[in-house]
Amino acid sequence: MNAHISSVSDDELHAFVDGQLALERGAAIDDLLKREPALAARVASWRVQRDALRQLHLGLLDEPIPAPLLNALGARSARHAAQSVWTRWGGMAAGFAIAFGAGWLVNAQWTLSHGTTLAKAPGPGPAPTGALASHEFVHAASVAHAVYAPEKRHPVEVAAAEQQHLVQWLSKRLDRPLKVPDLSSEGYSLVGGRLLPGDEGARAQFMFESATGERVTLYIGALDAAASAFTPSRETAFRFTSEGPVPSFYWVDHGFGYAVAGKLPRDALMKLATVTYRQLS
Repeated sequence: MNAHISSVSDDELHAFVDGQLALERGAAIDDLLKREPALAARVASWRVQRDALRQLHLGLLDEPIPAPLLNALGARSARHAAQSVWTRWGGMAAGFAIAFGAGWLVNAQWTLSHGTTLAKAPGPGPAPTGALASHEFVHAASVAHAVYAPEKRHPVEVAAAEQQHLVQWLSKRLDRPLKVPDLSSEGYSLVGGRLLPGDEGARAQFMFESATGERVTLYIGALDAAASAFTPSRETAFRFTSEGPVPSFYWVDHGFGYAVAGKLPRDALMKLATVTYRQLS
């Protein structure tokens, strides 16, 4: 029979969520969670966050290695072979010279290859850096909606009943004053919100629900400087995308991205995005 424990540290709870604890200690914590509903809910929310992070980067391990990297590695291997020959027959000094030259050439090849790629205009070939950042942002918004919108018990970290605290907390974490739009005119009320990770730091998600149980989310976060520069004016027009698990409308304002996502017809989603934009601008 498992020994009862009365307390556990956050470090141990994180290790428990990640399956890193010894079997006996894990069983003891599992027993504690059965007796502490609040603590169990906290652990459950951490598991949801962990799964969301995995979903955000699910395809990275399956992506092919970029050709410039393969070329650079191939060039370096060839030059290492040359270095070995020169070291063996020409002495240590020649070996160091070849190694230095190889390193410089590989670095130049890598820089030129990536510089050329990033400088290409939109069209055939890789997209500009700003476009890539915007694509990552809106895809993350779609995935975050798909992960949390179906949740029944823990759809948000902070509920609408604590809206003032929610806004203050997320504003501090995103280092920007945030505002929750009022979508009651469209039949949606605030469920709450949560903090999420992003490529350029913290991001926020606000969730809204209709009387029929349909949910939409507003995803907010900083894009990188290149993405901001990619925007030709102060702000972008609405852009619709159906990439990802759910469709969304998004825009960029002063380097910050906003995405309204949900399983709604395009016209209905655009109406919600328009109301949201007008209240936040």
